[in-house]
Amino acid sequence: MYAATPQPASAQYGRYQQQSAMTASPGELTLMLYEGCVKFLKQSRIYLEDQDIEKASNTSIKAQKIISELMATLDMSFDISNNLYSLYDFILRLVVQSNIKKEASMLDEPIKMMSELRDTWQQAVKLNRQQSYGGMNAI
Repeated sequence: MYAATPQPASAQYGRYQQQSAMTASPGELTLMLYEGCVKFLKQSRIYLEDQDIEKASNTSIKAQKIISELMATLDMSFDISNNLYSLYDFILRLVVQSNIKKEASMLDEPIKMMSELRDTWQQAVKLNRQQSYGGMNAI
């Protein structure tokens, strides 16, 4: 009989993240995208400050892909979607320019804006859960 080989914590966390994404509501998935984007933007800023250009570029590209995904998934039949698209486009341009110019301070505005969007979306998800589950506080 073989003993189970313990898996590293990173592999376990990766499976947890995958399972979370598979069972999340559309609102929760959007929140995960915002959280990931903010995380990658902050990492990119730190890497730029440390002059680690390769890591800064890699994390910037990850944030850019998330912003592009947020843009692609908008339902353009709603007026607010047009406004969000313009906002995402503006943020994306700032992130791209920061990556090209290698200027950490250029990420301050995208970090602030995406953090505010994430916080607003988090409140919306929380309210939706409270309404759906009779006031249970799930967050």
